[in-house]
Amino acid sequence: MTPDDFHLSSFLPYRLAVLSERVSRRLSVEYGRTHGLAVAEWRVMVHLLRCGAVSVRDIHNCVNLEKPRVSRAVSRLEAEGLVQKTQGEGDGRLVAISLTDAGRRALADIIPAATQIEGHLTGAVSAEDLATFFRVMERMHAVLDDDPEAKPRTVMDLDRDAKMMPSPV
Repeated sequence: MTPDDFHLSSFLPYRLAVLSERVSRRLSVEYGRTHGLAVAEWRVMVHLLRCGAVSVRDIHNCVNLEKPRVSRAVSRLEAEGLVQKTQGEGDGRLVAISLTDAGRRALADIIPAATQIEGHLTGAVSAEDLATFFRVMERMHAVLDDDPEAKPRTVMDLDRDAKMMPSPV
């Protein structure tokens, strides 16, 4: 293929990035409108809901955001009373971040709308097509898992992917 034959609009990485960004922005409309949250804040909160009290480094390693972006999100969430910081057990230099009751209530408001948006998207294709889509995604992940230059998947990604794989027949 020559550079003249290359079209960004048909390049798989670009198409995946555009779809991912569109879905993420659509979700952000929901939690932005109802709770004033940005994408990074939403991801931090959902991670804390699943994992409990963790460090900024733990969050950074699991939610596909750079550490400074996680730190800024945690600071904004703390200022809004949605998360709290406490001294880490054993090492006073470490800080553990966790959801407050207000943070849990906010997520209880947001998650039904987020899953409704997910359902609207997944409902646009058959169960068979969706299972195929997830298998294809897993195969692409496997290629990247074998690539030493690719960023490894996080524990959260591996857990999610295992749950999305169709059961063997």
